[in-house]
Amino acid sequence: MPVPTIDWKGDAETGVAEIVDQTLLPEAFKIVEIRTVEEMADAIKGLRVRGAPAIGIAGALGAVLGMQGVKDAGFDEFFAKLTDVTNHLASARPTAVNLFWALERMRRIARDNEGKPTGQMKQILLDEALKIRDEDKRSCRDIGRHGAQFIKDGDTVLTHCNAGGLATADYGTALAVIFRAHEDGKRISVYADETRPLLQGARLTTWEMKTAGIDVTLICDNMAGYVMKQGRINLVVVGADRIAANGDAANKIGTYSVAVLAKEHGVPFYVAAPSSTFDLSMTSGDEIPIEERDGREISHSFGRRIAPDGVKIYNPAFDVTPAEYISAVITERGVIKPVNEENIRSLLPNDKTR
Repeated sequence: MPVPTIDWKGDAETGVAEIVDQTLLPEAFKIVEIRTVEEMADAIKGLRVRGAPAIGIAGALGAVLGMQGVKDAGFDEFFAKLTDVTNHLASARPTAVNLFWALERMRRIARDNEGKPTGQMKQILLDEALKIRDEDKRSCRDIGRHGAQFIKDGDTVLTHCNAGGLATADYGTALAVIFRAHEDGKRISVYADETRPLLQGARLTTWEMKTAGIDVTLICDNMAGYVMKQGRINLVVVGADRIAANGDAANKIGTYSVAVLAKEHGVPFYVAAPSSTFDLSMTSGDEIPIEERDGREISHSFGRRIAPDGVKIYNPAFDVTPAEYISAVITERGVIKPVNEENIRSLLPNDKTR
């Protein structure tokens, strides 16, 4: 990434968050300041910042912003305000568990420091948010290192949506695997699904690939099966927004279709995600909440209506790929293969936030 997707400028009392406004890419690369918790929640909901790890970091920094106006409060008052702030941020998007995981970390660090002065508590919150950001940077690199083994010299990779530096603090999840293979000197090519209706693959993934000097070809979503049948695809690598205890993985709408096509054509299908994306409280993907977004994302394109006025629209933002379709899950801690609950629980730490 030319600059971090999300960052912080200033101190805990008066500082601001900075994000790359992803709604403007690829036509414009612009960094915008986020000054209030309301602005951060709107940025998450409006996809100005997006990608499961990135919105987790955004949520943590949003919590810092939301507490800046608190003065000399007792712990109960401080924590009540923090709870209100984090609940507001949590309402922005329901599917990506990283957001809820990060917000619970912010509440937990506050509880662990009960009794400290308000100013010190604000600094503790900022330190924790930046720790989440820095952990994600290391996690992305480790995911790339663990996943690059699955890409051979000369391979062509298909990916869906955007799970690159724009979706994280630095290097990506699915795209980290591709970036690392490229850095290792492997000659690789990428096919990127456009990812309707908001075209994250067309707008963002191709932009990241071209910026990195990686050969990339853009295709419509409904071409994936055909290019697999032609033998053009050696493997699929995608990200995830929430992974259940049994390995079922929620990702951008259309991922399930790609997984089914990959299985039919004998193409390995990999999911790359940090441990913060796992939600072991959910036994299967059937329990994962699926965000439904405004129908105008489908009925309108770049400000122009493309469907009849009044037509009914169904617009789920995510779908769930069953674990049986996933060849392996690549995490910062290592590779889960085969994908099942026993292997998932053995790899992940005993963390009460999961």
